[in-house]
Amino acid sequence: MLKRLIDNHFKLAEHDTNVKTEVIAGITTFLTMAYIIFVNPSILSEAGMDYGAVFVATCLAAAIGCLIMGIWANYPIAQAPGMGLNAFFTYGVVLGMGYTWEAALGAVFFSGLCFFLLSVFKIREWIINSIPLSLRLGIAAGIGLFLAMIALKNAGIVVANPATYVALGDLSEPAALYALLGFFVITALAYLRVTGAVMIGILGVTILATLFGHNEYGGLMSMPPSIAPTFLALDLWGALDVAMLSVIFAFLFVDLFDTSGTLVGVAHRGKLLDKDGKLPRLGRAMMADSGASMSGALLGTSTTTSYIESTAGIASGGRTGLTAVVVAALFLVSLFFAPLAGSIPAYATAGALLYVAVLMAGSLAHANWEDPTDAAPVLIAALAMPLTFSIAEGIALGFISYAAIKALSGRFSDLNPAVITLALLFAAKFLFLD
Repeated sequence: MLKRLIDNHFKLAEHDTNVKTEVIAGITTFLTMAYIIFVNPSILSEAGMDYGAVFVATCLAAAIGCLIMGIWANYPIAQAPGMGLNAFFTYGVVLGMGYTWEAALGAVFFSGLCFFLLSVFKIREWIINSIPLSLRLGIAAGIGLFLAMIALKNAGIVVANPATYVALGDLSEPAALYALLGFFVITALAYLRVTGAVMIGILGVTILATLFGHNEYGGLMSMPPSIAPTFLALDLWGALDVAMLSVIFAFLFVDLFDTSGTLVGVAHRGKLLDKDGKLPRLGRAMMADSGASMSGALLGTSTTTSYIESTAGIASGGRTGLTAVVVAALFLVSLFFAPLAGSIPAYATAGALLYVAVLMAGSLAHANWEDPTDAAPVLIAALAMPLTFSIAEGIALGFISYAAIKALSGRFSDLNPAVITLALLFAAKFLFLD
């Protein structure tokens, strides 16, 4: 009876799959993205948030997102708090701009609400089609470079210098050595197509550091920590500050393109696109993503988004939402491994951040370097994010430079109302609000 209900709801036979295949695919996807359980609390706790509460919020937000995506949209696409956006939350909004983490959570909630409304009123396609490919590539690469800077800084590989701003740190320090070792191992395992390469690298470095006395082991399992310190702690009024509009836009913009790109990429890999090359039930998938972001903000974590690591499950045969449901179940089981998560040192996750940065920076290879009017905005957007320590500022400078260079070059046909409007708004912000 249960098997029939599962088959009928997820349409397993129609997608030429079965329960066993979907379960294996779900486990595979989970192993490739489980590193977020350790990395997200580590990053958000630096904003002053309670580590245990963020750990619980991360697991719950991921489970909720996966369940909505799996049961309602019926796609084998997993969700969890996004890399890059969590770093922007801590280092850009809270530590950089001086806002409270409660206000930052409010901004995450409003960005999720805007994403939801854009999906309901089907405006998302217009926005996606209005943003030039070169800007999208530059922004994706910039987020990667931003993560790389954070990873190098956290590991002490890059340090502050009053004369040159940054300099090479002491590579003989244990933190730097462990971070580099983790990065080397993760990269090699990924090349060898080892499932769960990132998580293996994080846990391997943690175990090694513990054995050599450089880290304390806090245990393996326990009852989940209390989520009370972050639950419903978001400050909606604080997020409505005028200067926070660019932050809300940054959260929305990155999530919108990250999700759309992931959905199409994963669907293409799994042959889930229709005969016209479009993704059926796109609206449901987008609303699942935005709903997960709002839920995550209420629980106490940064923006929840679709994970490209879902392609690992697709490669293992996952074709329906049952794969995502299995991932959700595994995130719920992870709630009982809080002591292990708390034992992970920052330098163990630094290697993972650096590897994710490599993947994201790869978008630079697709830029049109032969056309300087395209190449210049790409480089400006990409460099501005790590150098200003802000995704929002990088996006703004990217739009301004694209519009200005295209206009001065007489390439008015490359401009559209959306790009011009956003460029003018960002310019006005820098001139009158900063």
